[in-house]
Amino acid sequence: MARKRGFFAELEHQRRQRELAERRFQAEQKRLADRAVREQQRSEQAAQRSEAQAIREQRAQHLQEQQARALELTAGVNARLAELDTILIGTEPRTFSFKQLRQTYKPTPFNPGSVAPSKQPPSWEQYAPPPPTGLGRMFGKTSHERAVKDAQERFAQEKAKHEDHERHRLASLAQAKSRHATAEASQRQQVEQNNTQVDQLERDVTAGVPGAVEDYFELLLEASPLPDDLPVDVETAYQGDARKLLIVRDLPGVGVIPETREYTYVRTRDEITAKPRPAKEIKQRYANLVAQLVLRTMRDAFDIHPTEVVDEVAVNGHVSTRNKATGQPERPCLVSVSATRAQFAQFVLDELDPTECLRHLNALISLHPWDLEAVRPIFDPDLSKYRRVDAHDAAAGLDARPVLVEMRPFEFEILVKQLFEAMGMKSWVTQASRDDGVDAIAVNEDPIMGGVCVIQAKRYRGVVPVEAIRALAGVMDDKRASRGVLVTTSWFGKATEDFKNRHGRIQLIGGPELKHLLTEHLGLDVVIGPLKRR
Repeated sequence: MARKRGFFAELEHQRRQRELAERRFQAEQKRLADRAVREQQRSEQAAQRSEAQAIREQRAQHLQEQQARALELTAGVNARLAELDTILIGTEPRTFSFKQLRQTYKPTPFNPGSVAPSKQPPSWEQYAPPPPTGLGRMFGKTSHERAVKDAQERFAQEKAKHEDHERHRLASLAQAKSRHATAEASQRQQVEQNNTQVDQLERDVTAGVPGAVEDYFELLLEASPLPDDLPVDVETAYQGDARKLLIVRDLPGVGVIPETREYTYVRTRDEITAKPRPAKEIKQRYANLVAQLVLRTMRDAFDIHPTEVVDEVAVNGHVSTRNKATGQPERPCLVSVSATRAQFAQFVLDELDPTECLRHLNALISLHPWDLEAVRPIFDPDLSKYRRVDAHDAAAGLDARPVLVEMRPFEFEILVKQLFEAMGMKSWVTQASRDDGVDAIAVNEDPIMGGVCVIQAKRYRGVVPVEAIRALAGVMDDKRASRGVLVTTSWFGKATEDFKNRHGRIQLIGGPELKHLLTEHLGLDVVIGPLKRR
Protein backbone atom coordinates (compact mmCIF):
# COMPACT_ATOMS: atom_id res chain seq x y z
CA MET A 1 0.00 0.00 0.00
CA ALA A 2 1.43 3.37 -1.07
CA ARG A 3 2.60 5.68 1.60
CA LYS A 4 0.48 8.71 2.12
CA ARG A 5 2.16 11.94 0.98
CA GLY A 6 2.88 14.59 3.42
CA PHE A 7 1.19 17.95 3.39
CA PHE A 8 3.88 19.75 1.45
CA ALA A 9 4.46 16.80 -0.85
CA GLU A 10 0.79 16.76 -1.68
CA LEU A 11 0.84 20.46 -2.39
CA GLU A 12 3.82 20.02 -4.72
CA HIS A 13 2.16 17.10 -6.45
CA GLN A 14 -1.00 19.07 -7.07
CA ARG A 15 1.05 22.00 -8.35
CA ARG A 16 2.83 19.76 -10.84
CA GLN A 17 -0.49 18.26 -11.91
CA ARG A 18 -1.88 21.71 -12.52
CA GLU A 19 1.20 22.73 -14.53
CA LEU A 20 0.96 19.52 -16.54
CA ALA A 21 -2.73 20.14 -17.20
CA GLU A 22 -1.96 23.74 -18.14
CA ARG A 23 0.76 22.65 -20.55
CA ARG A 24 -1.56 20.08 -22.05
CA PHE A 25 -4.25 22.72 -22.39
CA GLN A 26 -1.86 25.19 -24.03
CA ALA A 27 -0.57 22.48 -26.32
CA GLU A 28 -4.13 21.58 -27.31
CA GLN A 29 -4.99 25.23 -27.87
CA LYS A 30 -1.89 25.66 -29.98
CA ARG A 31 -2.75 22.53 -31.93
CA LEU A 32 -6.27 23.80 -32.51
CA ALA A 33 -4.97 27.24 -33.48
CA ASP A 34 -2.44 25.73 -35.86
CA ARG A 35 -5.14 23.58 -37.40
CA ALA A 36 -7.39 26.64 -37.77
CA VAL A 37 -4.55 28.50 -39.43
CA ARG A 38 -3.89 25.58 -41.77
CA GLU A 39 -7.58 25.35 -42.60
CA GLN A 40 -7.71 29.09 -43.18
CA GLN A 41 -4.68 28.84 -45.44
CA ARG A 42 -6.19 25.93 -47.31
CA SER A 43 -9.44 27.86 -47.64
CA GLU A 44 -7.63 30.94 -48.90
CA GLN A 45 -5.58 28.87 -51.30
CA ALA A 46 -8.72 27.17 -52.55
CA ALA A 47 -10.38 30.59 -52.97
CA GLN A 48 -7.30 31.85 -54.81
CA ARG A 49 -7.30 28.81 -57.06
CA SER A 50 -11.01 29.27 -57.66
CA GLU A 51 -10.55 32.97 -58.38
CA ALA A 52 -7.64 32.24 -60.69
CA GLN A 53 -9.71 29.61 -62.46
CA ALA A 54 -12.61 32.05 -62.76
CA ILE A 55 -10.25 34.69 -64.16
CA ARG A 56 -8.85 32.19 -66.64
CA GLU A 57 -12.33 31.15 -67.67
CA GLN A 58 -13.40 34.78 -67.90
CA ARG A 59 -10.37 35.60 -70.05
CA ALA A 60 -10.99 32.58 -72.23
CA GLN A 61 -14.63 33.57 -72.64
CA HIS A 62 -13.64 37.18 -73.41
CA LEU A 63 -11.11 35.90 -75.95
CA GLN A 64 -13.74 33.73 -77.60
CA GLU A 65 -16.26 36.57 -77.61
CA GLN A 66 -13.80 39.03 -79.14
CA GLN A 67 -12.64 36.53 -81.74
CA ALA A 68 -16.27 35.70 -82.55
CA ARG A 69 -17.06 39.42 -82.80
CA ALA A 70 -14.15 39.94 -85.21
CA LEU A 71 -15.35 37.01 -87.32
CA GLU A 72 -18.89 38.39 -87.25
CA LEU A 73 -17.72 41.82 -88.42
CA THR A 74 -15.64 40.25 -91.18
CA ALA A 75 -18.58 38.08 -92.23
CA GLY A 76 -20.73 41.22 -92.44
CA VAL A 77 -18.19 42.87 -94.74
CA ASN A 78 -17.96 39.77 -96.93
CA ALA A 79 -21.74 39.53 -97.11
CA ARG A 80 -21.93 43.17 -98.20
CA LEU A 81 -19.30 42.57 -100.89
CA ALA A 82 -21.14 39.49 -102.13
CA GLU A 83 -24.31 41.57 -102.31
CA LEU A 84 -22.57 44.29 -104.35
CA ASP A 85 -20.77 41.77 -106.57
CA THR A 86 -24.02 40.07 -107.62
CA ILE A 87 -26.27 43.03 -108.37
CA LEU A 88 -26.48 42.05 -112.02
CA ILE A 89 -27.06 38.31 -111.52
CA GLY A 90 -28.03 37.96 -107.83
CA THR A 91 -31.62 39.06 -108.39
CA GLU A 92 -33.58 37.20 -111.01
CA PRO A 93 -34.94 39.49 -113.74
CA ARG A 94 -38.50 40.44 -112.95
CA THR A 95 -41.26 40.39 -115.52
CA PHE A 96 -42.68 43.84 -115.03
CA SER A 97 -46.27 44.34 -116.11
CA PHE A 98 -49.38 46.36 -115.39
CA LYS A 99 -50.69 43.47 -113.31
CA GLN A 100 -48.31 44.52 -110.55
CA LEU A 101 -49.89 47.98 -110.45
CA ARG A 102 -53.48 46.80 -110.18
CA GLN A 103 -55.10 46.32 -106.80
CA THR A 104 -57.71 43.84 -105.59
CA TYR A 105 -60.46 44.83 -103.21
CA LYS A 106 -60.49 42.51 -100.22
CA PRO A 107 -63.39 43.19 -97.83
CA THR A 108 -62.48 43.43 -94.17
CA PRO A 109 -64.81 41.44 -91.89
CA PHE A 110 -66.80 43.58 -89.50
CA ASN A 111 -65.39 43.33 -85.99
CA PRO A 112 -67.71 45.03 -83.48
CA GLY A 113 -65.36 44.44 -80.58
CA SER A 114 -66.76 44.95 -77.09
CA VAL A 115 -70.14 46.25 -78.31
CA ALA A 116 -71.09 42.92 -79.91
CA PRO A 117 -71.97 40.63 -76.99
CA SER A 118 -75.32 41.17 -75.35
CA LYS A 119 -75.68 40.60 -71.62
CA GLN A 120 -78.36 38.25 -70.40
CA PRO A 121 -81.36 40.17 -69.02
CA PRO A 122 -82.00 39.71 -65.32
CA SER A 123 -84.54 37.01 -64.39
CA TRP A 124 -86.93 37.04 -61.43
CA GLU A 125 -85.55 33.70 -60.23
CA GLN A 126 -82.28 35.46 -59.42
CA TYR A 127 -84.01 37.86 -57.03
CA ALA A 128 -87.05 35.98 -55.69
CA PRO A 129 -86.68 35.14 -51.98
CA PRO A 130 -87.11 31.46 -51.03
CA PRO A 131 -90.65 30.50 -49.93
CA PRO A 132 -91.15 30.18 -46.17
CA THR A 133 -90.92 26.75 -44.64
CA GLY A 134 -92.12 25.18 -41.40
CA LEU A 135 -93.47 27.65 -38.84
CA GLY A 136 -92.54 30.49 -41.21
CA ARG A 137 -95.61 29.67 -43.22
CA MET A 138 -97.73 30.37 -40.19
CA PHE A 139 -95.93 33.22 -38.43
CA GLY A 140 -93.56 34.73 -41.11
CA LYS A 141 -96.04 35.74 -43.74
CA THR A 142 -95.51 39.47 -43.26
CA SER A 143 -91.71 39.26 -43.39
CA HIS A 144 -91.83 37.10 -46.53
CA GLU A 145 -94.12 39.60 -48.26
CA ARG A 146 -91.67 42.38 -47.35
CA ALA A 147 -88.78 40.35 -48.78
CA VAL A 148 -90.73 39.74 -51.99
CA LYS A 149 -91.45 43.44 -52.34
CA ASP A 150 -87.77 44.34 -51.85
CA ALA A 151 -86.74 41.72 -54.39
CA GLN A 152 -89.25 43.03 -56.89
CA GLU A 153 -87.85 46.56 -56.52
CA ARG A 154 -84.25 45.34 -57.06
CA PHE A 155 -85.37 43.24 -60.03
CA ALA A 156 -87.16 46.22 -61.60
CA GLN A 157 -84.06 48.45 -61.13
CA GLU A 158 -81.71 45.87 -62.68
CA LYS A 159 -84.13 45.24 -65.53
CA ALA A 160 -84.35 48.98 -66.30
CA LYS A 161 -80.56 49.27 -66.09
CA HIS A 162 -80.16 46.33 -68.50
CA GLU A 163 -82.64 47.83 -70.98
CA ASP A 164 -80.80 51.18 -70.90
CA HIS A 165 -77.44 49.46 -71.44
CA GLU A 166 -78.92 47.46 -74.33
CA ARG A 167 -80.20 50.63 -76.02
CA HIS A 168 -76.71 52.20 -75.80
CA ARG A 169 -75.09 48.98 -77.02
CA LEU A 170 -77.33 48.73 -80.05
CA ALA A 171 -76.73 52.41 -80.89
CA SER A 172 -72.92 51.90 -80.65
CA LEU A 173 -73.18 48.75 -82.76
CA ALA A 174 -75.12 50.63 -85.43
CA GLN A 175 -72.48 53.40 -85.47
CA ALA A 176 -69.66 50.83 -85.75
CA LYS A 177 -71.42 49.13 -88.66
CA SER A 178 -71.91 52.49 -90.36
CA ARG A 179 -68.22 53.41 -89.95
CA HIS A 180 -67.17 50.01 -91.27
CA ALA A 181 -69.46 50.30 -94.28
CA THR A 182 -68.10 53.81 -95.03
CA ALA A 183 -64.50 52.62 -94.75
CA GLU A 184 -65.18 49.62 -97.00
CA ALA A 185 -66.87 51.82 -99.59
CA SER A 186 -63.92 54.23 -99.53
CA GLN A 187 -61.43 51.36 -99.92
CA ARG A 188 -63.43 49.88 -102.79
CA GLN A 189 -63.56 53.28 -104.48
CA GLN A 190 -59.78 53.76 -104.10
CA VAL A 191 -59.13 50.33 -105.63
CA GLU A 192 -61.48 51.09 -108.52
CA GLN A 193 -59.86 54.51 -109.11
CA ASN A 194 -56.38 52.97 -109.04
CA ASN A 195 -57.34 50.26 -111.51
CA THR A 196 -59.04 52.79 -113.77
CA GLN A 197 -55.85 54.85 -113.81
CA VAL A 198 -53.78 51.72 -114.48
CA ASP A 199 -56.08 50.79 -117.37
CA GLN A 200 -55.68 54.26 -118.83
CA LEU A 201 -51.93 54.10 -118.31
CA GLU A 202 -51.80 50.74 -120.10
CA ARG A 203 -53.72 52.14 -123.05
CA ASP A 204 -51.41 55.17 -123.23
CA VAL A 205 -48.23 53.11 -122.88
CA THR A 206 -49.38 50.62 -125.51
CA ALA A 207 -50.15 53.57 -127.80
CA GLY A 208 -46.66 54.97 -127.17
CA VAL A 209 -47.75 58.19 -125.47
CA PRO A 210 -44.36 59.57 -124.32
CA GLY A 211 -45.45 60.93 -120.94
CA ALA A 212 -47.17 57.68 -120.01
CA VAL A 213 -44.21 55.57 -121.13
CA GLU A 214 -41.84 57.73 -119.12
CA ASP A 215 -43.96 57.57 -115.95
CA TYR A 216 -44.49 53.81 -116.30
CA PHE A 217 -40.85 52.95 -116.85
CA GLU A 218 -39.66 55.31 -114.13
CA LEU A 219 -42.07 53.75 -111.65
CA LEU A 220 -41.04 50.17 -112.36
CA LEU A 221 -37.31 50.85 -112.68
CA GLU A 222 -37.26 52.51 -109.27
CA ALA A 223 -39.23 49.57 -107.84
CA SER A 224 -36.51 47.11 -108.88
CA PRO A 225 -34.94 45.91 -105.60
CA LEU A 226 -31.38 47.00 -104.87
CA PRO A 227 -29.16 46.59 -101.79
CA ASP A 228 -29.39 49.20 -99.05
CA ASP A 229 -27.49 52.48 -99.47
CA LEU A 230 -27.68 52.32 -103.27
CA PRO A 231 -29.67 55.10 -104.95
CA VAL A 232 -32.73 53.98 -106.90
CA ASP A 233 -33.61 57.30 -108.55
CA VAL A 234 -33.93 57.30 -112.33
CA GLU A 235 -35.27 59.80 -114.82
CA THR A 236 -36.53 58.83 -118.25
CA ALA A 237 -37.37 60.33 -121.59
CA TYR A 238 -39.01 58.47 -124.47
CA GLN A 239 -38.46 59.01 -128.17
CA GLY A 240 -41.50 57.39 -129.71
CA ASP A 241 -40.38 57.56 -133.34
CA ALA A 242 -37.29 55.49 -132.62
CA ARG A 243 -38.88 53.60 -129.69
CA LYS A 244 -35.87 54.58 -127.64
CA LEU A 245 -35.82 55.04 -123.88
CA LEU A 246 -33.29 57.47 -122.42
CA ILE A 247 -32.44 56.86 -118.77
CA VAL A 248 -30.45 58.99 -116.36
CA ARG A 249 -29.47 56.75 -113.44
CA ASP A 250 -28.13 57.85 -110.07
CA LEU A 251 -24.94 56.02 -109.05
CA PRO A 252 -23.41 55.69 -105.57
CA GLY A 253 -20.06 57.19 -104.67
CA VAL A 254 -16.94 55.10 -104.10
CA GLY A 255 -17.67 55.15 -100.35
CA VAL A 256 -20.23 52.38 -100.88
CA ILE A 257 -17.34 49.89 -101.14
CA PRO A 258 -16.33 48.73 -97.61
CA GLU A 259 -12.94 50.19 -96.74
CA THR A 260 -12.22 47.37 -94.28
CA ARG A 261 -11.00 44.04 -95.61
CA GLU A 262 -11.24 42.06 -92.37
CA TYR A 263 -11.35 42.43 -88.60
CA THR A 264 -8.92 40.71 -86.21
CA TYR A 265 -8.63 40.55 -82.44
CA VAL A 266 -5.25 41.64 -81.06
CA ARG A 267 -4.87 39.84 -77.75
CA THR A 268 -1.94 41.88 -76.46
CA ARG A 269 -3.92 45.12 -76.79
CA ASP A 270 -7.32 43.56 -76.15
CA GLU A 271 -8.92 45.31 -79.09
CA ILE A 272 -10.48 44.52 -82.44
CA THR A 273 -8.57 46.15 -85.29
CA ALA A 274 -9.66 46.73 -88.88
CA LYS A 275 -7.41 45.70 -91.72
CA PRO A 276 -7.88 48.22 -94.54
CA ARG A 277 -8.81 47.11 -98.03
CA PRO A 278 -6.15 47.95 -100.63
CA ALA A 279 -6.96 51.09 -102.60
CA LYS A 280 -6.49 49.20 -105.87
CA GLU A 281 -9.14 46.66 -104.88
CA ILE A 282 -11.59 49.41 -103.87
CA LYS A 283 -11.18 51.06 -107.27
CA GLN A 284 -11.67 47.78 -109.13
CA ARG A 285 -14.74 46.87 -107.13
CA TYR A 286 -16.26 50.33 -107.60
CA ALA A 287 -15.72 50.25 -111.37
CA ASN A 288 -17.34 46.81 -111.47
CA LEU A 289 -20.28 48.03 -109.36
CA VAL A 290 -20.90 51.00 -111.66
CA ALA A 291 -20.85 48.73 -114.70
CA GLN A 292 -23.24 46.28 -113.02
CA LEU A 293 -25.72 49.01 -112.10
CA VAL A 294 -25.81 50.38 -115.66
CA LEU A 295 -26.30 46.91 -117.17
CA ARG A 296 -28.88 46.08 -114.50
CA THR A 297 -30.81 49.22 -115.46
CA MET A 298 -30.76 48.21 -119.12
CA ARG A 299 -31.80 44.65 -118.24
CA ASP A 300 -34.76 45.84 -116.18
CA ALA A 301 -35.83 48.30 -118.89
CA PHE A 302 -35.87 45.56 -121.52
CA ASP A 303 -37.81 43.26 -119.15
CA ILE A 304 -40.70 45.69 -118.73
CA HIS A 305 -43.88 44.73 -120.57
CA PRO A 306 -45.14 45.52 -123.13
CA THR A 307 -41.71 44.89 -124.64
CA GLU A 308 -42.64 46.22 -128.08
CA VAL A 309 -42.72 49.78 -126.73
CA VAL A 310 -38.93 50.00 -126.40
CA ASP A 311 -36.42 48.78 -128.98
CA GLU A 312 -33.40 50.64 -127.65
CA VAL A 313 -32.20 51.82 -124.25
CA ALA A 314 -29.57 54.46 -123.57
CA VAL A 315 -28.28 55.05 -120.03
CA ASN A 316 -26.24 57.82 -118.47
CA GLY A 317 -24.87 57.01 -115.01
CA HIS A 318 -24.30 60.10 -112.83
CA VAL A 319 -22.98 60.63 -109.30
CA SER A 320 -24.25 63.49 -107.14
CA THR A 321 -21.29 65.16 -105.43
CA ARG A 322 -19.69 68.52 -104.77
CA ASN A 323 -16.77 70.06 -106.54
CA LYS A 324 -13.80 69.96 -104.17
CA ALA A 325 -12.47 73.23 -105.50
CA THR A 326 -15.68 75.29 -105.45
CA GLY A 327 -17.99 73.39 -103.13
CA GLN A 328 -20.73 73.65 -105.73
CA PRO A 329 -22.96 70.61 -106.42
CA GLU A 330 -22.24 68.72 -109.61
CA ARG A 331 -23.24 65.46 -111.29
CA PRO A 332 -20.40 63.98 -113.33
CA CYS A 333 -21.32 61.27 -115.82
CA LEU A 334 -19.25 58.11 -115.29
CA VAL A 335 -20.83 55.84 -117.91
CA SER A 336 -22.88 56.48 -121.04
CA VAL A 337 -24.05 53.60 -123.22
CA SER A 338 -26.74 52.61 -125.69
CA ALA A 339 -27.91 49.19 -126.90
CA THR A 340 -30.76 47.75 -128.91
CA ARG A 341 -32.94 44.95 -127.62
CA ALA A 342 -31.37 42.56 -130.14
CA GLN A 343 -27.86 43.45 -128.96
CA PHE A 344 -28.69 43.04 -125.30
CA ALA A 345 -30.51 39.74 -125.84
CA GLN A 346 -27.20 38.16 -126.93
CA PHE A 347 -25.57 38.68 -123.53
CA VAL A 348 -25.27 35.89 -120.97
CA LEU A 349 -25.35 38.10 -117.91
CA ASP A 350 -24.15 35.52 -115.39
CA GLU A 351 -21.06 34.74 -117.48
CA LEU A 352 -19.84 38.11 -118.75
CA ASP A 353 -17.53 40.72 -117.26
CA PRO A 354 -19.64 43.88 -116.77
CA THR A 355 -16.88 46.32 -117.67
CA GLU A 356 -15.88 44.37 -120.76
CA CYS A 357 -19.53 44.17 -121.77
CA LEU A 358 -19.80 47.96 -121.69
CA ARG A 359 -16.66 48.25 -123.81
CA HIS A 360 -18.20 45.78 -126.25
CA LEU A 361 -21.16 48.17 -126.54
CA ASN A 362 -18.74 51.05 -127.27
CA ALA A 363 -19.81 52.71 -124.05
CA LEU A 364 -18.15 55.84 -122.82
CA ILE A 365 -16.60 54.84 -119.49
CA SER A 366 -14.70 57.00 -117.06
CA LEU A 367 -11.06 55.91 -116.90
CA HIS A 368 -11.02 56.78 -113.19
CA PRO A 369 -14.61 56.55 -111.91
CA TRP A 370 -13.44 56.42 -108.27
CA ASP A 371 -12.05 59.93 -108.77
CA LEU A 372 -15.37 60.99 -110.37
CA GLU A 373 -13.59 61.70 -113.63
CA ALA A 374 -16.44 62.53 -115.99
CA VAL A 375 -17.06 61.51 -119.58
CA ARG A 376 -19.11 63.41 -122.09
CA PRO A 377 -22.48 61.59 -122.19
CA ILE A 378 -23.86 60.40 -125.50
CA PHE A 379 -27.10 62.23 -124.77
CA ASP A 380 -27.83 65.38 -122.82
CA PRO A 381 -28.81 64.55 -119.21
CA ASP A 382 -31.38 67.35 -119.41
CA LEU A 383 -34.15 65.05 -120.59
CA SER A 384 -36.66 67.88 -120.90
CA LYS A 385 -35.12 68.70 -124.27
CA TYR A 386 -36.12 65.31 -125.63
CA ARG A 387 -39.57 65.44 -124.13
CA ARG A 388 -40.34 68.69 -125.89
CA VAL A 389 -39.61 67.35 -129.35
CA ASP A 390 -40.49 63.69 -129.02
CA ALA A 391 -43.70 63.66 -131.02
CA HIS A 392 -42.48 66.22 -133.55
CA ASP A 393 -41.52 64.91 -136.98
CA ALA A 394 -39.43 67.56 -138.70
CA ALA A 395 -39.65 65.95 -142.12
CA ALA A 396 -43.44 65.72 -141.96
CA GLY A 397 -43.72 69.30 -140.83
CA LEU A 398 -41.63 70.87 -143.57
CA ASP A 399 -43.38 72.70 -146.35
CA ALA A 400 -42.47 72.40 -150.02
CA ARG A 401 -39.45 74.73 -149.84
CA PRO A 402 -38.11 74.84 -146.28
CA VAL A 403 -35.05 76.97 -145.52
CA LEU A 404 -32.51 74.91 -143.57
CA VAL A 405 -30.59 77.76 -141.97
CA GLU A 406 -33.84 79.21 -140.62
CA MET A 407 -35.04 76.00 -138.99
CA ARG A 408 -35.31 75.86 -135.22
CA PRO A 409 -32.49 73.89 -133.55
CA PHE A 410 -34.60 70.91 -132.51
CA GLU A 411 -36.20 70.68 -135.98
CA PHE A 412 -32.77 70.65 -137.59
CA GLU A 413 -31.62 68.01 -135.11
CA ILE A 414 -34.51 65.67 -135.92
CA LEU A 415 -34.13 66.24 -139.64
CA VAL A 416 -30.43 65.30 -139.51
CA LYS A 417 -31.31 62.26 -137.40
CA GLN A 418 -33.91 61.11 -139.93
CA LEU A 419 -31.46 61.60 -142.77
CA PHE A 420 -28.70 59.51 -141.26
CA GLU A 421 -31.10 56.81 -140.08
CA ALA A 422 -32.36 56.62 -143.66
CA MET A 423 -28.71 56.23 -144.71
CA GLY A 424 -28.30 53.20 -142.42
CA MET A 425 -27.20 54.66 -139.09
CA LYS A 426 -28.57 53.02 -135.94
CA SER A 427 -28.52 53.69 -132.19
CA TRP A 428 -28.68 57.45 -132.72
CA VAL A 429 -28.11 59.42 -129.50
CA THR A 430 -27.81 63.20 -129.47
CA GLN A 431 -25.90 65.19 -126.90
CA ALA A 432 -25.33 68.79 -125.94
CA SER A 433 -23.81 71.14 -128.51
CA ARG A 434 -22.56 74.63 -127.74
CA ASP A 435 -22.48 76.05 -131.25
CA ASP A 436 -26.03 75.82 -132.59
CA GLY A 437 -25.42 72.43 -134.16
CA VAL A 438 -26.10 68.75 -133.66
CA ASP A 439 -23.62 66.40 -131.99
CA ALA A 440 -24.58 62.75 -132.13
CA ILE A 441 -23.20 59.26 -131.66
CA ALA A 442 -24.52 56.69 -134.12
CA VAL A 443 -23.66 53.16 -135.20
CA ASN A 444 -23.15 52.11 -138.81
CA GLU A 445 -23.95 48.41 -139.17
CA ASP A 446 -22.01 48.05 -142.44
CA PRO A 447 -19.66 45.04 -141.91
CA ILE A 448 -16.73 46.79 -143.63
CA MET A 449 -17.09 50.51 -142.99
CA GLY A 450 -19.29 50.19 -139.92
CA GLY A 451 -18.70 51.03 -136.26
CA VAL A 452 -19.29 53.95 -133.94
CA CYS A 453 -19.62 57.22 -135.82
CA VAL A 454 -19.55 60.76 -134.44
CA ILE A 455 -21.76 63.13 -136.40
CA GLN A 456 -21.60 66.91 -136.08
CA ALA A 457 -24.03 69.06 -138.06
CA LYS A 458 -23.53 72.84 -138.19
CA ARG A 459 -26.22 75.29 -139.31
CA TYR A 460 -23.63 77.79 -140.50
CA ARG A 461 -24.19 80.67 -142.92
CA GLY A 462 -20.46 81.17 -143.50
CA VAL A 463 -17.41 78.99 -143.97
CA VAL A 464 -16.93 76.28 -141.35
CA PRO A 465 -13.82 77.14 -139.32
CA VAL A 466 -11.02 74.59 -139.12
CA GLU A 467 -11.55 74.43 -135.33
CA ALA A 468 -14.80 72.51 -135.98
CA ILE A 469 -13.06 69.55 -137.66
CA ARG A 470 -10.34 69.56 -135.01
CA ALA A 471 -13.00 69.39 -132.33
CA LEU A 472 -14.66 66.52 -134.21
CA ALA A 473 -11.36 64.61 -134.25
CA GLY A 474 -11.04 65.12 -130.50
CA VAL A 475 -14.55 63.81 -129.90
CA MET A 476 -13.80 60.78 -132.09
CA ASP A 477 -10.79 59.96 -129.95
CA ASP A 478 -12.80 60.42 -126.77
CA LYS A 479 -15.61 58.17 -128.03
CA ARG A 480 -13.24 55.66 -129.66
CA ALA A 481 -15.18 56.17 -132.87
CA SER A 482 -14.13 54.61 -136.15
CA ARG A 483 -15.66 57.34 -138.32
CA GLY A 484 -16.60 61.00 -138.12
CA VAL A 485 -18.96 63.10 -140.24
CA LEU A 486 -19.07 66.89 -140.33
CA VAL A 487 -22.13 68.18 -142.16
CA THR A 488 -23.04 71.81 -142.66
CA THR A 489 -25.48 74.03 -144.45
CA SER A 490 -22.55 76.13 -145.79
CA TRP A 491 -19.09 75.09 -147.07
CA PHE A 492 -15.59 74.15 -145.89
CA GLY A 493 -12.32 75.99 -146.33
CA LYS A 494 -8.99 74.63 -147.61
CA ALA A 495 -7.56 74.15 -144.10
CA THR A 496 -10.55 71.98 -143.20
CA GLU A 497 -10.19 69.91 -146.39
CA ASP A 498 -6.46 69.42 -145.73
CA PHE A 499 -7.12 68.27 -142.17
CA LYS A 500 -9.71 65.77 -143.44
CA ASN A 501 -7.22 64.33 -145.92
CA ARG A 502 -4.53 63.95 -143.25
CA HIS A 503 -6.90 62.37 -140.76
CA GLY A 504 -8.37 59.82 -143.13
CA ARG A 505 -11.48 58.87 -141.11
CA ILE A 506 -13.56 62.05 -141.44
CA GLN A 507 -16.17 62.77 -144.09
CA LEU A 508 -17.27 66.31 -144.97
CA ILE A 509 -20.78 67.06 -146.25
CA GLY A 510 -21.37 70.62 -147.45
CA GLY A 511 -24.63 72.42 -148.19
CA PRO A 512 -25.14 71.26 -151.79
CA GLU A 513 -24.43 67.61 -150.88
CA LEU A 514 -26.75 67.88 -147.85
CA LYS A 515 -29.51 69.18 -150.12
CA HIS A 516 -28.93 66.25 -152.49
CA LEU A 517 -28.96 63.67 -149.66
CA LEU A 518 -32.22 65.02 -148.25
CA THR A 519 -33.81 64.67 -151.67
CA GLU A 520 -32.38 61.19 -152.28
CA HIS A 521 -33.10 59.59 -148.91
CA LEU A 522 -36.08 61.56 -147.58
CA GLY A 523 -37.63 62.91 -150.77
CA LEU A 524 -37.39 66.49 -149.50
CA ASP A 525 -36.84 69.48 -151.74
CA VAL A 526 -35.16 72.03 -149.48
CA VAL A 527 -33.48 75.41 -149.78
CA ILE A 528 -30.18 75.97 -148.02
CA GLY A 529 -30.91 79.65 -147.38
CA PRO A 530 -28.90 82.84 -147.66
CA LEU A 531 -25.18 82.33 -146.92
CA LYS A 532 -22.51 84.90 -146.07
CA ARG A 533 -19.91 84.63 -148.85
CA ARG A 534 -16.76 86.66 -148.49
